[in-house]
Amino acid sequence: MILTFTAIKRQIKFRLDSWLSRRIPAAKSVTLSHKSIFILPTGFGFAWIFLFIILFLFGTNYQNNLVMGLSFLLLSMFNTCIIYSYQNLAGLTLSSTQSSTHSFADQPSYIPILLSSKSSAFEIQLNFNGQPLEIANKVVAQSLPSRLTVQHPFRGLLRPGRLKVESRYPLGLCRAWSHVDLDIKQVIFAKPISGQDTLAYNLGAHDDQLQSGKFIAGIDEFKGLKQYVKGESLKQVAWKQWAQGRGMLTKEFQQPQGAPMWLTLDLTASNPELSLSKLAWQTEQLTNKQQIFGLKIGSNTIAPAKGEQHRIKVQTQLALFPKKYPVHSDD
Repeated sequence: MILTFTAIKRQIKFRLDSWLSRRIPAAKSVTLSHKSIFILPTGFGFAWIFLFIILFLFGTNYQNNLVMGLSFLLLSMFNTCIIYSYQNLAGLTLSSTQSSTHSFADQPSYIPILLSSKSSAFEIQLNFNGQPLEIANKVVAQSLPSRLTVQHPFRGLLRPGRLKVESRYPLGLCRAWSHVDLDIKQVIFAKPISGQDTLAYNLGAHDDQLQSGKFIAGIDEFKGLKQYVKGESLKQVAWKQWAQGRGMLTKEFQQPQGAPMWLTLDLTASNPELSLSKLAWQTEQLTNKQQIFGLKIGSNTIAPAKGEQHRIKVQTQLALFPKKYPVHSDD
């Protein structure tokens, strides 16, 4: 009986999702209209309707015009709330934007959404399935940024599914809502766990392991400006800054000392997820120390480099490394 009920529930959900996909297709920007807005009474609204019926029956039974007039007043207020509930969502535009931050597994992930409305919209509730609620008190024509929180326990590509947009404005009698798919995808990095066993050093016989990947004075990469010291080559003088009256400054360069570090993954490890988490931790540590390092994972190789963009590239490769269990949440 339990299995039968579960199968029926999945079938209903599948048909509902298919119907929503046809009626409200996925898009980076969606404007709500009569095709994508649904309205039903709330619990308070059903109690309001029940009160109207009781007053109407009481007024007709006892031929009390005052009670009948009160019942019709309640009915007209309810009908007005239906119209205002629809108008509050109609013309509301929701757009997904690229997140400038990256989160790790088991940490809150923040998904930016832009809201705008042709006419003012009030008390707009936003959330993904099973996730914390975000409320926009007032939305106007100018885009209003909003950040939605998504808790995700696994690394990988996060697809939060359809976004529920809801409003009970103005009196809470009616619930107007919609489910929009903004085609949101966000990479969740592996959870960093301290460890050194997956760190490989590509060193020569005379390289110093502690200094590998660090910088020393050289000519490979521009580091900055320093005060001119008598006897230094005039070719290194920053003449543009001298013309601006900033004094004699020389350009300082640097080059890596020793061979770069390589992060590698042992594919025969008993717990590859733990190894990936250790690689994620090592990536953060090496980036903070401004050291050069590369990544070799499976058949993929990322050349040695340093900096924030390199960190994101390495962490993304670790996050998207294939695994056996699913990495996206169901709506």
